[in-house]
Amino acid sequence: QVQLVESGGGLVQPGGSLRLSCAASRSIFSIYDMGWYRQAPGKQRELVALITTAGNTNYADSQKGRFTISRDNAKNTVYLQMNSLQPEDTAVYYCNARRPVLGGTFDYWGQGTQVTVSS
Repeated sequence: QVQLVESGGGLVQPGGSLRLSCAASRSIFSIYDMGWYRQAPGKQRELVALITTAGNTNYADSQKGRFTISRDNAKNTVYLQMNSLQPEDTAVYYCNARRPVLGGTFDYWGQGTQVTVSS
């Protein structure tokens, strides 16, 4: 079993920054791709950023260079640095760990952390 615990969310003004953290209960980064997803009220959960077991990163087009995903293998922690935040970034942000299995993928999810961007 793997537990994922997000932290770092909160209220921030437009243009501000936050760094989210996702702490895994054990070393998993060699086995699982790690991602950040978000879900705003009334919308589908969407991928924000991904870092693979090989260390490759991918971002949603809408991020436009504002967000950076990284990880600290020694701390079993993945981060999402969010800069130039806008109201449309308001959502619950979820940490995800994913590995392939026969017929699809297997996922662990964190509990989510709220990010609110508002004046």
